[in-house]
Amino acid sequence: MPAADTVLTGARVRTLDPGRPEARAVAVRGGEILAVGDVADVRDWRGPATEVVDLGGATLTPGLTDAHSHPVWGIEMATGTDLSAVRDLDQLRAALRTAPRPAGWVLGHGLDHNAFGGRPVDTALIEEALAGAPAFLRLYDGHSALASGAALAAAGITGPRTFDQRSEIVCGPDGRPTGHLIEHAAMALVSALAPKPPAAERRTRLTALLGEMAATGLTGAHVMDLGDGDVPALLAGIEYEDDLPLRLNLAPWCMPGTTPEELAELIALQGVHGRHWQVGGVKFFMDGTVEGGTAWLEHADCHGRGTDAFWPDPQAYSAAVRTLDAAGVRTATHAIGDAAVRHVLDTVASLGAQARTRHRIEHIETVPDDQLKRFAELGVIASMQPPHTAYTRADHSDEWSKRLGPDRAGRAWRCRDLRDAGAVLALGSDWPIAHHDARRVLAVARSPLGAAAAGPALTGLMALEGMTSHAALAAGEQRVAGRIAAGFRADLTAFVLDPVETAPDELAQAPIRLTMSGGRITYGEV
Repeated sequence: MPAADTVLTGARVRTLDPGRPEARAVAVRGGEILAVGDVADVRDWRGPATEVVDLGGATLTPGLTDAHSHPVWGIEMATGTDLSAVRDLDQLRAALRTAPRPAGWVLGHGLDHNAFGGRPVDTALIEEALAGAPAFLRLYDGHSALASGAALAAAGITGPRTFDQRSEIVCGPDGRPTGHLIEHAAMALVSALAPKPPAAERRTRLTALLGEMAATGLTGAHVMDLGDGDVPALLAGIEYEDDLPLRLNLAPWCMPGTTPEELAELIALQGVHGRHWQVGGVKFFMDGTVEGGTAWLEHADCHGRGTDAFWPDPQAYSAAVRTLDAAGVRTATHAIGDAAVRHVLDTVASLGAQARTRHRIEHIETVPDDQLKRFAELGVIASMQPPHTAYTRADHSDEWSKRLGPDRAGRAWRCRDLRDAGAVLALGSDWPIAHHDARRVLAVARSPLGAAAAGPALTGLMALEGMTSHAALAAGEQRVAGRIAAGFRADLTAFVLDPVETAPDELAQAPIRLTMSGGRITYGEV
């Protein structure tokens, strides 16, 4: 056996390998796991240049993967004042009065719908605090924003418009735009005018962000976008001088109106890669958000909204998925409402047995009993983000719950029900919609918040699988990732506390001893 580059010892190793569930030491060479064994095996793996790292009783697991994140696009989304702590209109106005004004604009992100206290989202509520400045404030869901009167004027928005996708410029009874912009096409009219971070700042912020993510135990992320198309060049530029702290798997968007030529371009992008990133898969949207009234529901929400798909012709979505599936391309579809989930499942059912484990559904915030078993039957992967539950309340007094009504709100984020029905369940954060801290994802999966608190929770092992072995399967990488076994990638996370047995509240703050991605230690001292 050749000598290892690195030997990790002094740990309880949770391999998630059915052939050997536990071990005490791991040897790494050339970015792969060379051997897994006991303390007595270490001397056989060592050579003159081998670095031996004593983990001091830590628990070593397969490297954590955030199965749904936006680290590159999120840098733009998270530009400006962080409004996530704002709880009411008085706090919002106070934050806007003192907010920085780059190029004269007020930018903000993370604004909770609940801060409006049940009032319609309207720029009239904040104009005094802005003193005439153009403003673009992203709401936390990432699918809606509030633009000030000056920003609307700069964009030439004076009334409603028609879009190819389900987007809306919300207008009052008098036809006046309220500033509430729903979904991407409407938001882009103003966001295109707002100042953006320069290229050098994007690069610096991305590298810092990925380092922060690695410090929470993350070794990889499924990136659910390709930004504005320059992301491969951005990542290649970083790798020209350094290494990425995380392994990134990127899925470009396929939007309504995509032509056959554009589908061919998406297929051609598959496999484009660098040392620690690759394009793998395509992202769709079947609906929007509950709070924005754009989740596609079997029955209208309590505001009479939610009966339309994001794709005005849902069959066009199905045709696009069939084209990609025939080319062997994996897909991930944003589907929050029960009608959206059902349509995606029906689409995959039409593809045949070869499509098993090739397609996934993102978010799945409310789903009826009769759809649970179909995930396992069809091999559709459920990709869910437990921290999203923090935007709801256990008494259903939040905007998400009030829009859905008690029955549908009672089916909130059914992670455990899907696992019990046999589904593959990949877990993530959806940063910047929720914080990227992997420990919090694991903790909230085991102790759901808000509207999901009354439902069953995942076990510690199930949660860990959601960010390791199940996340690997969701990316089609189950033969090289997601477990600690010889020949697998050397993507490893060492927790000071055992992530399976530690109580959720302790786990959320548990120190990370070491993070290794591709055989490189990306966090921790040796």
